[in-house]
This record gives sequence, structure tokens and C-alpha cells, in this order.
Amino acid sequence: MIKKLSELGTGDKALIRSFENEELYIKLMEMGIIPGEIVIVENIAPFKDPIAIQIAGYHLSLRIDEAENIIVELV
Repeated sequence: MIKKLSELGTGDKALIRSFENEELYIKLMEMGIIPGEIVIVENIAPFKDPIAIQIAGYHLSLRIDEAENIIVELV
């Protein structure tokens, strides 16, 4: 099922497919968020901002506006 990363819940695991906003593409790639990587949602802060994820063997926090631009497929 295709969703936005911002729509996932704690513990969900997904494959990154693409990005909606090309302006964030380079920033996200520099953080290791690239298509084909598996991402796991570790924690979601109150009001859903920020969210803590695990990707490529490390932990990362994303703002909700960044997560809304990442298209994923649940695995």
C-alpha cells in the first residue's frame, strides 16, 4: 500500500519509493533518505512533529512537513 511517511504509525516499516517535493530531494538524500531504503517509524512526538525513524542503520528525526513529502510502500 502506497502512503506518505507522515501517515505511518509507530513500528510501521516501509520502502521509500519517491519524493513529492523535488526541492527537498537533495536535503533528504544527504540525510540518507533515498528511494529503495527501508524505513522504520520508531516514535512519533505529540502533535505528530517530529517523528523518529530508523534508516540505513542509524536514527533520524524528521519534521512532519519533510515526512509529508516522502512516498513509501508498506512492507
